[in-house]
Amino acid sequence: MQKTIVLWGVTFLVIVIGCGPQVAKETPLNSRDWAIAIHGGAGQFGEEDLSKEQQAAYTASLQEALARGENVLSEGGRSVDAVEVVIRMMEDDSLFNAGRGAVFTADGIQEFDASIADGRTRNCGAVAGIRGFRHPISVARSVMDSSEHVFFSGHGAHEFATSFAHERASDEWFFTTKAYNRYLRAKRRVASENALEDKKGTVGCVALDRNGNLAAGTSTGGMNYKKNGRIGDSPIIGAGTWADNRTCAVSATGWGEYFIRAGVAQDIHARMLHGSETLSDAARSSVFHEMGDMGGDGGVVSIDASGVIALVCNSAGMFRAWSSPDGRGIAMFGETLEGTVEVH
Repeated sequence: MQKTIVLWGVTFLVIVIGCGPQVAKETPLNSRDWAIAIHGGAGQFGEEDLSKEQQAAYTASLQEALARGENVLSEGGRSVDAVEVVIRMMEDDSLFNAGRGAVFTADGIQEFDASIADGRTRNCGAVAGIRGFRHPISVARSVMDSSEHVFFSGHGAHEFATSFAHERASDEWFFTTKAYNRYLRAKRRVASENALEDKKGTVGCVALDRNGNLAAGTSTGGMNYKKNGRIGDSPIIGAGTWADNRTCAVSATGWGEYFIRAGVAQDIHARMLHGSETLSDAARSSVFHEMGDMGGDGGVVSIDASGVIALVCNSAGMFRAWSSPDGRGIAMFGETLEGTVEVH
């Protein structure tokens, strides 16, 4: 069966990437210049679940988001700026479950969670349950840069965003027929164990800039038909997002409750800092064992201080893309690229 992997660039793109039980081999990038990786959600979907047209649409969206980050980093910009720019674009793209086109809660509303972390300062910011603001990731950025606090939720997040005059958006902007139909289907099967089966679509980005600084961010509409007040891992620093120049930057996607219970993002950092594990070993251990052994599914995009990228998931698929001066690529399903990959 033909795999959906798209690669561009020059010879010797170095990447660690995998979904499923494959064993990845880690090889450093040729040089630490800049690097970036993004995701558009993970879940139990395979190539047979997406038409060629849908695959092409996701590929185009991931390409565009990646290009936004590349432009910032290749011109010497900051990793935290690249992360915000990428996620803002994805929040406007109704293909993903963040911002426009996000899923609905059981109460029939759309609300958003986001977080961002700066590896240089180890500062971070997050919002949860926010409504009516076009770019939750930028509100989280303001929390990080302009508040003594780290995390605002609900009405407090709304008041904070208003005080910084963040761009508002109407319910009509966020609404899509596709997302609303998913809500209606979930409502009809509310008594079924499959009522919360749609967990994919969260967006995230990790980046390393030319100054050696890491950053990470994650944004989501949450779980389809989630109960009122539910908060997943995406806005929780240490569960869904992490950045520390000493080790790595991580953004997670999947079943949030399990990422919270395992503290996946911080666990990867701790394994590297205190256990001297490589990035790919730490990411695989955390996703497949700490989180996976409890029954959770999903994945992470991550990057270490030397520019090694590790994209790991235990679900059937994860929309993901990566780039460095050595090349760029996109994958969706259970492909694995090990070690040094020649790009022709």
